[in-house]
Amino acid sequence: MQAVCGFRSSSCSSVVAAPAAARLPPQGWSRQITGGWQKSHLGNSMWGVDGVSRNSSKRNGPIAINATSLRPNETATWNDAEALRNLKVVEVDPLLIPHVHHLRYRFQEFLRQRSAIDKHEGGLEVFSRGYEKFGFTRGKNCIVYREWAPAAQAAQLVGDFNGWDGSKHNMEKDQFGVWSVQLSDHNGHPTIPHGSKVKFRMQKGDGSWVDCIPAWIKWATVDAGKFGAAYDGIYWAPPPSEQYQFKHLRPPKPKAPRIYEAHVGMSSKEPRVASYREFADNVLPRIKANNYNTVQLMAVQEHAYYGSFGYHVTNFFAPSSRSGTPEDLKYLVDKAHSMELQVLLDIVHSHASTNAVDGLNGFDVGQSAEFSYFHTGSRGYHTQWDSRIFNYGSWEVQRFLLSNLRWWFEEYQFDGFRFDGVTSMLYHHHGLNMCFTGNYSEYFGEQTDVEAVVYMMLANDMIHSVYPDATVIAEDVSGMPTLCRTVQEGGIGFNFRLAMGIPDKWIQYLKNRKDEEWSMGEIVYTLVNRRYTEKCVGYAESHDQSIVGDKAFAFLLMNKEMYFNMSSLRQLSPVVDRGIALHKMIHFITMALGGEGYLNFMGNEFGHPEWVDFPREGNGWSYDRCLRDWDLVDTDHLCYKFMNNFDRAMNLLDEKYNFLSSSKQIVSFTSETDKLIVFERADLVFVFNFHPKNTYEGIKVGCNLPGKYRVALDSDHSEFGGHGRVGHDIDHFTSPEGVVGKPETNFNNRPHSFFVLSPCRSCQVYYKIPE
Repeated sequence: MQAVCGFRSSSCSSVVAAPAAARLPPQGWSRQITGGWQKSHLGNSMWGVDGVSRNSSKRNGPIAINATSLRPNETATWNDAEALRNLKVVEVDPLLIPHVHHLRYRFQEFLRQRSAIDKHEGGLEVFSRGYEKFGFTRGKNCIVYREWAPAAQAAQLVGDFNGWDGSKHNMEKDQFGVWSVQLSDHNGHPTIPHGSKVKFRMQKGDGSWVDCIPAWIKWATVDAGKFGAAYDGIYWAPPPSEQYQFKHLRPPKPKAPRIYEAHVGMSSKEPRVASYREFADNVLPRIKANNYNTVQLMAVQEHAYYGSFGYHVTNFFAPSSRSGTPEDLKYLVDKAHSMELQVLLDIVHSHASTNAVDGLNGFDVGQSAEFSYFHTGSRGYHTQWDSRIFNYGSWEVQRFLLSNLRWWFEEYQFDGFRFDGVTSMLYHHHGLNMCFTGNYSEYFGEQTDVEAVVYMMLANDMIHSVYPDATVIAEDVSGMPTLCRTVQEGGIGFNFRLAMGIPDKWIQYLKNRKDEEWSMGEIVYTLVNRRYTEKCVGYAESHDQSIVGDKAFAFLLMNKEMYFNMSSLRQLSPVVDRGIALHKMIHFITMALGGEGYLNFMGNEFGHPEWVDFPREGNGWSYDRCLRDWDLVDTDHLCYKFMNNFDRAMNLLDEKYNFLSSSKQIVSFTSETDKLIVFERADLVFVFNFHPKNTYEGIKVGCNLPGKYRVALDSDHSEFGGHGRVGHDIDHFTSPEGVVGKPETNFNNRPHSFFVLSPCRSCQVYYKIPE
């Protein structure tokens, strides 16, 4: 979730670059949607026929670690000096030249830190396995507990196992501020039984003592029957017979991610917290049936306040105990892999909860920044989120966060991450009250938090070296150039950026404009305005657009009629007819033009009504809006099935034709009067008619390839709640246009054309029948 322009989850920033195209325009110019060229006002538009280089690796399953891939003992896999001297990101985008000194500085800082880690820790591969040293680990016939707390004057380990008497287990401190204690086994059994409550007790400078949940704790629980109870750290070390054993290999990385964003806790149809196993058994089959290839799980890292939606993390290595045990989460991930679904974790490294009783903030006892996980003073506090900001330049903070990433990969077999709040990490101002215009000076300068950028470079370098098939997505609203270029090129290293400006535009239209006022040119520009060398995940609405205070798009379109007028057994009311039609078109054109990946939030695929709200003081701690009413889509005589059927079909279309992963994206025609948009993605031809009344018979559309075309997908089909006005068994034969070799003589710059029927408020996709 982002905080820009003073709001937690919205933005008034402009998307900052232009789309992939079939031709290369003059430098600094952007494509007019009606043809020709015009000077770009953004100043950073980048065009081309292909995007970031693809990873061709097809490795499956738990990946064996190759330490040499991460430069242990200063063995580089690329020439550091050459990479620093000739930054590839500048070659790709010459508009970065005025900022080359900044880019070199941050890359040099990355190389310096990586070299130091190589020298002192044996490389990133070893450094990122801090969980093998810190927290609770097994030694020979003993348990070893280590904790970094340099400001503590004394430390003890307490818990059920010693009657909470810390004098029985005093800890010793080394020169780096790491406290440790060794507990020998007793009669062949661990001194700390599995499932015991444990805490780290430390003495402050004023002589007082405080108890904290261990920073590296693997599970934390709360007494559900006691209102406002504090969490307990749990020593999690089940015997082999109780440990979940993964049965399935990781699925291959998809050509393009079709992501189903989900919150396990609110996935029940009842007003309660759902379990990991319930989600695995009941929701994963729905996701697979709708042809998604990736699941993105929110709110997995433990968070004491449920209403934070999972974004105020208290225990970074622990899965939320509300939904079950660590073994239950492993069951979920393994079952997803059995269905060929990759699983991404919504990782929160942008900030931490201020909760000092249950969370990492408990280790901050007023010490200076070098002795804390967080910055001190105002730099260490996010005013809008009421959270703490990590000290990303700290050695032990880097170990903690990098190991946290590695832990979720290794222990739970996740396939990648969606990094939350990247804009907040990129800048000292955290994006607050900023309206990004695309001027490069907004990205590179004193406002940039280079320490945080270097941390993200280290993270992506580690991830992509050890897990070449990992998918890592940045939630960034600013559009910082180089965010999704590889670290070796001088980029930050993410695979994708969320196209966060798209849902803002749709909300603006749905709330403030009549249908007749929708601008086809503006819609297209918003969808395609991105850097061709940096991939985006497009989405019409995520959880941000559904939370309390706002409405899901279906509810914005149909509102109260969703309560009593959704029967498919009678003629649809005009409101519902319009709502279903536009719901399908908005989501589909966003998928088709908005990026190289697509995301949908749980329930939006079938138009779940109302909003999302979590138990909090303002709603009487109610779970009534913290659920998904699956019965709506399962009831055959209700209209929700139509939106769900279309969602399934548009995902299947990409599965069959791979248009999301295609670099060919050409908008050949738009009409503000007729409300038409015609474009090609891959070798498919898309025709969208947003006009509320006009149906066009025999309109001519351009295409690249000659031959015979037929309908591949039609939103007006009765299966999708449409009116069945388009014939699907009709062959559309192309005719040549203009003079061969002279594009200016072609029809809308396309060498061939054919005629189609375009009903109002509908869209059709045409495919070329093989010869």
